[in-house]
Formats: sequence, structure tokens, C-alpha cells
Amino acid sequence: MRAVDVIAEEVRDAEPRDIPKRLCGVVVELLPVVGASVALHNDGMPVRLSASSEHASYLAEIQATLGDGPCLYAARTGTPVLASDLTSGEDADRWPFFAQQATAAGVRAVYSLPLGNDSVCVGTLDLYRDTPGELTPRELRTALLVAGVMTVALMALPRGEENGSRGAEPWLSGLAAEHDEVYQAVGMIMAQLGVGAEEALARLRAHAFARNRMAVDVAHDVVAHRTRFERD
Repeated sequence: MRAVDVIAEEVRDAEPRDIPKRLCGVVVELLPVVGASVALHNDGMPVRLSASSEHASYLAEIQATLGDGPCLYAARTGTPVLASDLTSGEDADRWPFFAQQATAAGVRAVYSLPLGNDSVCVGTLDLYRDTPGELTPRELRTALLVAGVMTVALMALPRGEENGSRGAEPWLSGLAAEHDEVYQAVGMIMAQLGVGAEEALARLRAHAFARNRMAVDVAHDVVAHRTRFERD
């Protein structure tokens, strides 16, 4: 069956909010990858929307916590980033901290595809492979096809009362709380340290990395007043 038929069959009759997770699953079936995740990007902080597995979710959170990795570069440039070997060579040198964490988690290659159009990137589709290697031209076309469908699906998610959809579930409901909590924590760190937003986010990430935790978990503790940042 052609890739387009597999994708169409998987998303047929699906609710718009269920499509990202289904597409993460179908791309794992179609390509030589062991996991996939989709993240939205805002002000440099990826926020995981869905993943094919807990393992893929963990890998997405690594990039968000480190502020380092193929997905952040793909979001900044709006172009695919194909890191085909994180064990050695230029890919490992380009993202040393992420490469170390990813290989420790059993991943040897990551392919990050931007979601959006020529003028704006709203997120990335990230594919994880347990062996080094490049995607063939046909495999890359399939990955880009899934990324295109993913972009359309994200734009189709209900946006509450916008466009007359009164009573609909808010756009990205369930994710927004986590996203807002990170930025609420950044605001609290800004006030505690007297620094700007960029440095506050860097401090949040550094605190998480030093304690082998995820940035979203530290943010939760900051908002709950269990963690406080002190001026040097």
C-alpha cells in the first residue's frame, strides 16, 4: 500500500485532536525509525504535543530541557535537519550534550522536520532511529508527506469560540496548561533573580540538567513554590 493510502486510512474518522498521535504512530510503521514525536515551538522552548511512545516522549523532553538538538535548529531555520549519526562525526560535535543523552537512551539518529510554511514554523516532527543511517530519497518524501499532513491537522484543531465554534474544546487543551506553566515559572525566576526572560529560561534549563530532571518538572516545582532561585 502506498504511504499516502496508509496515512489516509489511519486518520480516517479521527477527531482532529487525535490526529497528531496517530500520525506519530503511522510514521513509525512507514519508516525505519523507532519513535516519533511532535512539538510546538514558541520563543525557543519546544512543547511536546504528542509522541508514539513514552521513549519518544522522553527524547522530545531531552531537547526541550537542554535547549539543544536538531529540533531547535529545524524550528529556527524552517528547514529539515537530518542528523544521521549521533555517535561520531559532525552531528555528534554539533549537539554534544543532546548526542550524549540521546545515545544513552538508545538513539543513534534523529530527523527533525519543520511544521508550517515558508514564512512561519509552528513546530517540528521528530523521528528517532536506533541505528546510524540516512533516509533514502523515498523515505524522506514519506516523512515530509507526514509532516505536511501534521501541519494541516494542527491548523484544524478546534480553537474554542473562534470562528463560531462555541462549546468546542479549546485549541490544544491539556497541552496549554503545561506550556503556560513553563512560562509562568520563567516569569517567577525573572522576578527572583532580576534577569531577563532568556536568562531565566537558561537558568531553568541548567537547573534541570544539573539534577537530571526535565525542564517541565522543574517549572512545576517553581510554580508550586517548592523550588526557588536565589541570586548569586
